[in-house]
Amino acid sequence: MSTSLPIRRIALLITGLICGSYVAHSATTAWPQFRGVEGRSLATADAKPPVQFGPSSNVLWKIEIPAGHSSPCIWGDRIFLTALDNGKLETLCLDRVSGKLLWSVEAPAQKAEPTHRISNPAASTPLTDGTRVYVYFGSYGLLAYDLEGKPLWSHPLNTPMTEFGSGTSPVLAEQYLILNRDGDINSTLLAVDKLTGKTAWETDRSEFRRGFATPFVWKSGARTEIVVPGSLALKSYDAKSGKELWMARGFARVANASPTSGDGLLILSSWNVGGDSDDRVTMEPADAFFTQYDKDKDGLLTREEFPPGVVLDRFTQIDLNKDGKVTREEYENMRMMFNKAENSLLAIKPGGKGDITESHVVWKQSRALPYVSSPLWYDGRVYAIKSGGLASCYDAKTGAIHYQAERINAPGDYYASAIGAGGAVYFISQNGIVTVIAAGDELKILSQNKMEEQIFSSPAVIGDTLYLRTATKLYAFRNAPLN
Repeated sequence: MSTSLPIRRIALLITGLICGSYVAHSATTAWPQFRGVEGRSLATADAKPPVQFGPSSNVLWKIEIPAGHSSPCIWGDRIFLTALDNGKLETLCLDRVSGKLLWSVEAPAQKAEPTHRISNPAASTPLTDGTRVYVYFGSYGLLAYDLEGKPLWSHPLNTPMTEFGSGTSPVLAEQYLILNRDGDINSTLLAVDKLTGKTAWETDRSEFRRGFATPFVWKSGARTEIVVPGSLALKSYDAKSGKELWMARGFARVANASPTSGDGLLILSSWNVGGDSDDRVTMEPADAFFTQYDKDKDGLLTREEFPPGVVLDRFTQIDLNKDGKVTREEYENMRMMFNKAENSLLAIKPGGKGDITESHVVWKQSRALPYVSSPLWYDGRVYAIKSGGLASCYDAKTGAIHYQAERINAPGDYYASAIGAGGAVYFISQNGIVTVIAAGDELKILSQNKMEEQIFSSPAVIGDTLYLRTATKLYAFRNAPLN
């Protein structure tokens, strides 16, 4: 364990006034997991973060940190992050008042898992219950530390079978740490005891392929459910036993966005290539395809035998076991997924049992859907941001459109999840533009803040301070005091 970063990154780049009387341990100083309290991306009702900010504007402090896509996890006066530094996977703890590094611990991973060209092996956001901090690295598994960085337990896991890398984050339900283990083969939902790291239950999800969404803990009535989106379907499980409660069909091939809730409803978006009605991807039946392209007649297809096109582009997804050869079964599996894929943003009412596709879906939208950025419920409305900078807003109870696919003049992709705070919604583009809009039935842009670096991480809000991770820095923004 080390207590300082290398000299080239140690300097605090502090701008503005650090308030020494900051109350660090109030009940409102927690953003304990991916997307904050309950995983809903909502600040407390009294939060008033700045609307206008930037690399040199309303900066409370900023510090250079190693690369990573995890989002700030906050408890009291501490911020937890994960990072990849010179090939080493680390958990970082920083002081929330000053940004100073308090400690860093290296994960016992032998090597970092492969990832998509724009991803990072430190993508999962830490989780804390105020006593321990829990982290997940696809390259190793689950780890638990006390708040001083002392290792408490470890739970090694096989790296999920996907060349894109891990994207999900752990969540807490009851006394269990819950982890989505979806990959191209051997998918499961895992629960371990948060005190010991020992497996409590593990539920088979072998019908699902790769998935990157974080599970959502949905408390409806007396029931605590673990809702996990997957390829083509959404399933809910009992938090104590892992037993399946219900499922809904009609989703995309790959799950990226995480669910949320509001107005008593579960809200989820699901989009991927080939799932829109006007942009379907079709594949020939296996017999015809293999007859034409299996040149050596060995009953297998290599990448070189595939014709150019969208199917070849997904060769590694079709090749489930990653042996470089596609079987007829693997080919037909992907063909079926393209045939059944359906992109949607929808709301589900509680109390379901069995297949609830027809009985519990309250409303559904199929246009202007987000890809990775999760939908946001805020004050009776659902907000979504589609790649290209197209914002939509719906009535949460009915799905009625307030506005749809409205341009916010911030093009590019959106990987970070939006947050709701202080009567405003914050959309964050990969290009590093944070667009703040007024919460309401009409689109009103309050500000556009250019961070001059790429952003993949979702922000956090505590009181009047916004915490935002860019490609090389962690910022704390607060309105400068009036003279």
